[in-house]
Amino acid sequence: MSSIINDIHYSLLAAAETSSVHGADHDVEKVFAPFDMTTFPSQLFWFFLTFFALYFLLSQVFLPRVGEIIEERGSRIADDLDQASRMQREAEEAEKAYTRSLADARAKAMNVAETTKQSVDAEIQTELAAADAEADKATAVADARIRKVRTSAMANIETVAAEAAQAAVAALTGKTVTLAAVKSALN
Repeated sequence: MSSIINDIHYSLLAAAETSSVHGADHDVEKVFAPFDMTTFPSQLFWFFLTFFALYFLLSQVFLPRVGEIIEERGSRIADDLDQASRMQREAEEAEKAYTRSLADARAKAMNVAETTKQSVDAEIQTELAAADAEADKATAVADARIRKVRTSAMANIETVAAEAAQAAVAALTGKTVTLAAVKSALN
């Protein structure tokens, strides 16, 4: 790398020597233009003119626009934050309303279920009472029929017992006894 730098240095020196040898001014030494004292007043003039032109453009055109943009963005951000907080409040209110309506619906459903249960229980009790009444009637009819059959059977039992006793007396003793005499003996 140092050999490359040395080569460039020697080439620049050679070029400077050839330009000074071949140039019109052999005696005048060339100075770097910003350091040339003869051009200082014009350099200062253009420096101040450019500085004040840039200062004017920045202070009167560019910076106010940038300030407006920053202010507009700040107000837009503030509006967006306000809108977001408003929407959040609305969402919270909607959630509370939903929770209330859900609780109301559950309470109404429980009320409807309880009312329906009570009404079904009442219907069942009514039907059970009707069935019990019908069963009581059927039982009363059956009891009456049983008593009638028992009474007729009891009445027949005396007759059958008297006839059986009459037949037993006739078979044992060989005598015929009347049915009325057997009945009076049994009572």
